[in-house]
Amino acid sequence: MRLVLDAGHGYSTSGKRTPDGMKEYEFNRVVAQYTREELLRFQDVEVLFTHSDDRDVPLQERTDRANAWGAQAFVSIHANAFGNGGWNTAQGIETYTPIVPSQNSDRLANLVHRRLIQATGRRDRGIKSADFYVLRETTMASILCECGFMTYYPEAQLLKTDSYRRTCALAIAGGLVEYFNLKLLPTSPSTRIYKVQVGAFRAKENADSLAAELNTKGFNTFVFKEENLYKVQVGAFSEKENADSFAETIRPQGYSVFIST
Repeated sequence: MRLVLDAGHGYSTSGKRTPDGMKEYEFNRVVAQYTREELLRFQDVEVLFTHSDDRDVPLQERTDRANAWGAQAFVSIHANAFGNGGWNTAQGIETYTPIVPSQNSDRLANLVHRRLIQATGRRDRGIKSADFYVLRETTMASILCECGFMTYYPEAQLLKTDSYRRTCALAIAGGLVEYFNLKLLPTSPSTRIYKVQVGAFRAKENADSLAAELNTKGFNTFVFKEENLYKVQVGAFSEKENADSFAETIRPQGYSVFIST
């Protein structure tokens, strides 16, 4: 499965920043990195980045690379803005599809957008169509996600945080996982894996209920039985620091999180 992640703009793009100085690309690139990290936990997945930290890659080059690679999906990641560059009250998340109707793009947009809204709790600005170059010129299911407004102060502060960036990434990845019905990679017994868990129950229905709740918030869950308990796993990492960072994105949502090996 070939999936393209496109972090919009670049470090040198003029005007694409919050009024207090964060460049949009700083947000876009990290969300793309976290999305890739999550997607590579699944079988038969390849991820291509069309952006570069060294330059603002032209739009035609981005779409040409995606098309030539034979990708099955293209997701462009952005933060929004409104007005003349100052603070204002326009806020929320919106997702775009090509202006020419595409059932595949529409379905992918619905899956990703629903998870973004549920996971972040931000205002739902809906799914819209637009004649954006990267949507018009790509030949696969293509969407563009606007993950919050750089010109709305509360959202601008969220866009700067690692937890919000990871939350958006998990929602985007979760939509792609559902769209393609991706399966988790089997874990190697010779490699230490740090498992992020949010519950352990004697009754399987309780574990299934918590897993379903987390799924609606954009997390990919796995219920397994260990020592007569049904446990709900939301992540597995080979590096403990990655597991710790992931756990910190879940705790603010009111869940008790623990890490096991």
